[in-house]
Amino acid sequence: MSNTLMAERDAFLARHPETTLTLDGRSWGLIDTGGTGDVFLFMPGTLGRADVFFKVIEPMAAHMRVLAVSYPESGGVVDWAASLITLLDQLGVAKVSLLGSSLGGFVAQYFAATYPERVRHLFAANTLHSLAGIGERPPYSSDLWAAPIDELRRGFAMGLSAWADAHPDQREVIDFLLAEAAGRIPEMEMRARLDALKTGPVLPPLTNTADTATTIESLDDPLIPAPMRAAVRERNAPGHSYRFLWGGHFPYLVRNETYANLLLSRLGRVPMGGEWAENDGVFEA
Repeated sequence: MSNTLMAERDAFLARHPETTLTLDGRSWGLIDTGGTGDVFLFMPGTLGRADVFFKVIEPMAAHMRVLAVSYPESGGVVDWAASLITLLDQLGVAKVSLLGSSLGGFVAQYFAATYPERVRHLFAANTLHSLAGIGERPPYSSDLWAAPIDELRRGFAMGLSAWADAHPDQREVIDFLLAEAAGRIPEMEMRARLDALKTGPVLPPLTNTADTATTIESLDDPLIPAPMRAAVRERNAPGHSYRFLWGGHFPYLVRNETYANLLLSRLGRVPMGGEWAENDGVFEA
């Protein structure tokens, strides 16, 4: 059965192929739309390569240069943040606006706290404020470098299938993500992503202002519970907070137009869409 989302992704990659580059001895993937002016960087979660943001990259690229990365096969949060500095230096980029989702949101928060002079705006999306206790829960409680990869992949498939049963209208999105979990993300990259969460650091304090930080969450996110979403908002205060009333853990795939409007309006490039309404200090749509 054909999958429109996969076909659109493949067409996007024909226009903006992912290349590889070495940063501090590790091989990364990079999508770079080119252009001049301000730079925006996307950082995926565990289930996604650089192209997982394809539905919002091109709307963003109409306004600025857009980068998106795929993580290497080794290292972790601290190493990857340092390598992003290497990437920016190689590209001659002094400051960047960056969005990380899930795992990427944790890396982005660490990056912004550690290298605040290189950050124009931080978007912490569908993410965590702390990794405390994560190593006690499956699959992180396993030896992530030795456990059978099929066992690790099967855990993602079970969770995604349950989400598909509850949200049959999102079947194409789930199939798209199942393909990522089933092998489009290579084995060692998958292991490294899981280990990065298991062994990640305590996040240093942020120094952002109301105009330089934004949190994004979904009311129906099956992976980020309400107390954690509240903690992410508190950690990133006084930045503004945006909540999708539906969209799950991947609102940039299922509500891409609203997602792109959020990003561009926060960066002052377009007006905020009329679908957003403030509710007790959080903008909701």
